[in-house]
Amino acid sequence: MKDASAATAPETIYLADYQPPAYLLETVHLTFKLSPSATRVISKIAFRPNPEATDKRFFLHGEGPDLKWAKLDGAPVTPVVTDKGLTLEVPDAPFVFEAEVEIDPAANTALEGLYLSNGMFCTQCEAEGFRRITYYPDRPDVMGVFTVRVESDLPVLLSNGNPVAQGDGWAEWHDPWPKPAYLFALVAGDLVAHSDSFTTMDGRDVALNIYVRAADIDKCAFGMEALKASMTWDEQVYGRAYDLDIFNIVAVDDFNMGAMENKGLNIFNSSAVLASPETATDANFERIEAIIAHEYFHNWTGNRITCRDWFQLCLKEGLTVFRDQQFTADMRSAAVARINDVQALRARQFREDAGPLAHPVRPESFVEINNFYTATVYEKGAEVIRMLKLMVGDDAYAKSLDLYFARHDGQACTIEDWLTVFEDSTGRDLAQFKLWYQSAGTPHVTVHDSYEDGSYTLHFDQQTPATPGEVDKAPRVIPIAVALLDRHGKTIAPEQIFELTKTQDSLRFEGVAAKPIPSVLRGFSAPVVLDRSALDDTRLVQMAHDSDPFNAWEAARELALETLSAMALDGTPPATAYLDAWRQMIRNEDTDPAFRALCAGVPSVMELAGHIKTQGQTPDPSAIDDACETFAQMLAEHCQDSLPRLYADHQVSAAYQPDATQAGHRALANRVLGLITRLDSGAQAQAQFDGATNMTQQLAALGALVRAGKGDAALDAFYTQWQHERLVIDKWFGLQASLSPADTAAQVTSDLTQHADFTAKNPNRFRATLGSFAANTAAFHHASGSGYDLLADWLITLDGINPQTTARMTSAFETWPMWDADRQAKMQAALRRILAKDGLSRDVTEMVTRILPDP
Repeated sequence: MKDASAATAPETIYLADYQPPAYLLETVHLTFKLSPSATRVISKIAFRPNPEATDKRFFLHGEGPDLKWAKLDGAPVTPVVTDKGLTLEVPDAPFVFEAEVEIDPAANTALEGLYLSNGMFCTQCEAEGFRRITYYPDRPDVMGVFTVRVESDLPVLLSNGNPVAQGDGWAEWHDPWPKPAYLFALVAGDLVAHSDSFTTMDGRDVALNIYVRAADIDKCAFGMEALKASMTWDEQVYGRAYDLDIFNIVAVDDFNMGAMENKGLNIFNSSAVLASPETATDANFERIEAIIAHEYFHNWTGNRITCRDWFQLCLKEGLTVFRDQQFTADMRSAAVARINDVQALRARQFREDAGPLAHPVRPESFVEINNFYTATVYEKGAEVIRMLKLMVGDDAYAKSLDLYFARHDGQACTIEDWLTVFEDSTGRDLAQFKLWYQSAGTPHVTVHDSYEDGSYTLHFDQQTPATPGEVDKAPRVIPIAVALLDRHGKTIAPEQIFELTKTQDSLRFEGVAAKPIPSVLRGFSAPVVLDRSALDDTRLVQMAHDSDPFNAWEAARELALETLSAMALDGTPPATAYLDAWRQMIRNEDTDPAFRALCAGVPSVMELAGHIKTQGQTPDPSAIDDACETFAQMLAEHCQDSLPRLYADHQVSAAYQPDATQAGHRALANRVLGLITRLDSGAQAQAQFDGATNMTQQLAALGALVRAGKGDAALDAFYTQWQHERLVIDKWFGLQASLSPADTAAQVTSDLTQHADFTAKNPNRFRATLGSFAANTAAFHHASGSGYDLLADWLITLDGINPQTTARMTSAFETWPMWDADRQAKMQAALRRILAKDGLSRDVTEMVTRILPDP
């Protein structure tokens, strides 16, 4: 039935070309007869014509299923089948389409659709994986009520919704809530459940299960507590209760992403759910808590209300990221959580906005939608929601969200729907605010001040640099949180929100007795680059006294950036006053240890390179790396009298808990340990490694030893101890690739890829090794070009196995415009070598062509 000649080249999809679906769904019945290499999928789908459609052709997506037979209202039919799907003449009235296909899960290394992970059947259908399972209208605005029968001799058979029947070798599930195909899920395997229950605010009892392999059952307790905390929080903060009788999570080893919010059956990368004190760090616990919350929150912001088309991806992801950020701020230190969010945004999204991969929060076109699961859509999308909430206020935000849920429950929506809710609820005109969704790039805001006769004025200018395909940028609405401090750091004018809507504008304060210190962009109130260099040099005061924790941290960061940039460019040593302030900050026992640990961190090589680039100079990653090493050594020596006591004072003697309080003490102690290791040849780090009772202590000590060049024996011991724990061995791979010196890291990483435990088929292991190497900036950008060649070789290999993971990792090359001409040429040569591969996937083809300069 397959017409091979009908294959077509990848096409660009445009938002402007959106057309309503020709046919809508009523019910979907699926039967899966599972077999590793010959699974049969039988579908029975009730369709009806869409009165709003202009194109009446009947088309079902399908990529790879082998069609065995098809029926229309019970009569056999022969559809026209291509490599993209099938077409068929159908009546202009409700009808039932039936089909049976065969697929090969065992051969599905791309991990999209139905595939096998160590003998477990599992699915990943977002964004367009369902078309690999059977023929179907695989678009998010086509929703149906699913009933699924799974047949297999495996003991656990799961799908979406509620279980309705089961017998020997089969189980049936029914999801009463209409959903698009991307939210479909199926799991079958030899699994055990960590079980609990939750009573919703409306009195319904919900069964909760985390399904894992038997060996992992001891790593589920924290995930379950995080799930229950998420359910409670969503009820209390957003008024959203869960809506099924059961909620299942399954841990899967081979998974392209962190997790997936499939209705009632969330499928998780094992690394995002499994944790114990012995095998997971404090950072792992916090990440697991956030990801479980994120996927649970999708039940309403993504499932009950989904997106009309994939251009609206930020509608569900930006809002849900913002919600999980709110949750983390409530569960842990709000100040530290906010700073962590900003660090992630700047490291990933600002880089994206400044390079060839820049795109709006809502893109206008794509070739492969998987390439738009980006920091811009997720993290910047969340910042847009945060700005909206800041502008309208907490009460109006809550009222608007209630209206959003009431108006659009059960619908597939757009950004216009979302903004209209806020306009209707608050009366505000959000036409200019919409530019945040439509225009790429990070606005740059410059601020300078003037003071005369008690009148103090802040003058603001905004401009957004050109991005690919978009040169001229209109001014945006930028909410800037501002307060004034006196010269001792006391707040003399409380925080207010100034909305910068023009290219230039000013904010005036009257009755100011003396020229104040402005605290600008408090809480990082907008995702912009703020240039405040024209202001008085008051950052030492802000570092010590600003009442806004973000701006206190920002002052420390800016001082570090300027100090290290000067060291890298011309060897200028750090000022003694700055070293003294740093020592005072880290010893300040009145401040949260987690916050001090953040302030004590040295900016990354990549962040410093970006700072140097903004000064109009070409960064040298090797010189920056050397400056960072020299600076850390100077800090250690300057503070050496304080370090042993600091380290001792922040040891945690109580039984391990992954809470914010204990984690903060460990973070500060481990930051100090890194400095001590520079003075004692690793003696303290070795002692901590040998006596560690949890992974946070052990891995931090191992990292300190590796940085000091004293880690060989400890690396061997760590591997021997943990070789049976795959997630811990990911850490072992990643630590070596990320911390090896620049001149040896490429060889170390290459050797790691020859290790018996390395496999390119597992995304976690590949990212831990090659992804960590690419993040080792000085090593990846070594002048020899060896880093570019190593990654390019492996991406060429991986593309034939897993195009989605390959495409995402090509973004390591997006920074080529930042570097000198020789590095630029080497990076472009590596990209062209990837592009020249025969049969290169459309995922990678799109990414490489977007990154490369126009010929």
